[in-house]
Amino acid sequence: MSREQENKQIVGRWFAEFWGNPWNPKVIEELAAPDMFLQYSLHAPRRGHDDVRNFMTGFRAAFPDLSFGGAADLIAEGDHVVGRWIGGGTHTGPAFDDFLVGALPAGSGRKMRFTGTTVLRVENGRVAEEIGLDDGVTALTQLGLIRAV
Repeated sequence: MSREQENKQIVGRWFAEFWGNPWNPKVIEELAAPDMFLQYSLHAPRRGHDDVRNFMTGFRAAFPDLSFGGAADLIAEGDHVVGRWIGGGTHTGPAFDDFLVGALPAGSGRKMRFTGTTVLRVENGRVAEEIGLDDGVTALTQLGLIRAV
């Protein structure tokens, strides 16, 4: 199996177990590099197992049905894997203030569904970096944190 194929398998499992529902918190220890860097436009950047785990624990507490999945085949070149995705969830949990532009009161019932593209770098069989470009404007509008013009 080529390095690209191996990296696509790692990223496929990461997407399914980290971003899917149900999520597997153990996947962080198993597949993420100890100093993994995670960055999306809706949230502050995260680094390292504890920071990444705390982010996802809070996100899933606020959005218990949170789930993201692939929208196209993964593309790999060298250490990089690119994936397109779609997903979202319903805010039925505690207040959530992790968005860079605002907060939601507990159990707002607001739903978000949006898309994005993510580039992941795999190093020594582990996800070292995940940087995504998401349609945050759609998500924030759906959640009522920004107003559509």
